[in-house]
Amino acid sequence: MSNSTLSTLPASDRPEAAARLRDALLGAAFTADGLLELLGAPAYAALARSETVPALRATRGDTPLETLVRLFLLQQPVPHARVADVLPVAECVESGWLVSVGTDEVAATVDVRPYGGPDGEDWFIVSDLGCAVGGAGGIGSREEGVVLGVGGASTTLAGITVRTPVSAALDLGTGSGIQALHAARHATRVTATDLNPRALHITALTLALSGAPAADLREGSLFEPVRDDETYELIVSNPPFVISPGARLTYRDGGMGGDDLCRSLVQQAGDRLREGGFAQFLANWQHVEGEDWQDRLRSWVPRGCDAWIVQREVQDVTQYAELWLRDAGDHQGDTAAYEALYDAWLDEFEARKVKAVGFGWITLRRTGSDTPSITVEEWPHPVEQPLGDTVREHFDRVDYLRAHDDAALLAARFRLAPEIIQEQVGLPGAEDPEHVVLRQHRGMRRATKVDTVGAGFAGVCDGTLSAGRILDAIAQLVGEDPVLLRDRTPAQIRLLVEQGFLEPVG
Repeated sequence: MSNSTLSTLPASDRPEAAARLRDALLGAAFTADGLLELLGAPAYAALARSETVPALRATRGDTPLETLVRLFLLQQPVPHARVADVLPVAECVESGWLVSVGTDEVAATVDVRPYGGPDGEDWFIVSDLGCAVGGAGGIGSREEGVVLGVGGASTTLAGITVRTPVSAALDLGTGSGIQALHAARHATRVTATDLNPRALHITALTLALSGAPAADLREGSLFEPVRDDETYELIVSNPPFVISPGARLTYRDGGMGGDDLCRSLVQQAGDRLREGGFAQFLANWQHVEGEDWQDRLRSWVPRGCDAWIVQREVQDVTQYAELWLRDAGDHQGDTAAYEALYDAWLDEFEARKVKAVGFGWITLRRTGSDTPSITVEEWPHPVEQPLGDTVREHFDRVDYLRAHDDAALLAARFRLAPEIIQEQVGLPGAEDPEHVVLRQHRGMRRATKVDTVGAGFAGVCDGTLSAGRILDAIAQLVGEDPVLLRDRTPAQIRLLVEQGFLEPVG
């Protein structure tokens, strides 16, 4: 990226200008809550889909907030005199946030979108004009090095990230800086990397305008900018994971064949993690003919790491190709060119014997255990974000189960996790249910089938009696040999603990 291209952006070395702009934006209620109140829910939601007409209709007045929405969100030129009542115009023009248009108007040089932090913080995400919410508007027709704002993938990763205090965090492929911004809340030092220098510049703007500490910004691909002796307690990445026959768009195409970029990222992360540290990624992976997709992902996990990998969605190769061709706006151009691109995608998949593509989350935790835990599962059902605590608790339970054999489990005490309900499923009028289901209403919102012993056991777990004593009482009630019941039940207890239905006490 040339210096002339970067010169079209606001200056990243003017923190005082960013601070005064931030104060002016907050003073006009240019916040997530302020936008919702001004625009109403339908127009606010439409903005997230890159549809601007409802917001244009809702900002026909001349209040300070309406002026800022038209300027920074809708990219409309606004009369200089009107902006001067809201912003320090001269300083904004001089520092590059605004540019003069014609004789009496100014326009924004970047998209500035209010974003609510997890504890109610008023943040601002900077991105290239027209790119605030991803490729829905046919971003592929623009310069390939553009920097996107906040999309569904960004918020998903932010929501699943473990948020415990750390001394050092690394955001690989930072883009507009959303993950670095979140990490700055609980990390003493944040390092952010990106192959695109424009992205690093915009990340600096996002952090400054949001009132966050500056990050250590480094240019390069994946772990290249990281020194061999540098390790981190948290690594996060929403990488360019799209599996495509080329690398046309920097923000989404990694330039490696198939899912090699995601595999390399995961495999290399182990050596960069400190003991107990987490690495969390979004990723795509190939479903290859004659190969178990779960085995493929298990092979990615580096030595010395536990892993929890969740497949959230699977698309066949035609659906996948169409999704990303639309993302690039290719469907809006010449029909023959579109069909040629579509054909190239299918050629690539056919050559690799790929029948489908999976999408999901990958979490690694560095551990010194000789018996690492690798869980690979498919869970396409709704979950409750944020899930950071749920992810951390999963690995806490892994540690607990690894340290407790069956005899230790029977001697331990448990309690039923909060907000678990029991459902009995069977034919109407039947004396006994066909099966019993325990269902979570928090976190992963799992459901698991249990037998009558498992349901009875879970129902009386309140932390007062050991598992063995509860089973002895159940055996007496149902007329079963207590020794046999003790032998066969630990596997079910282990599953209920692993999935978060039961919590160890003490």
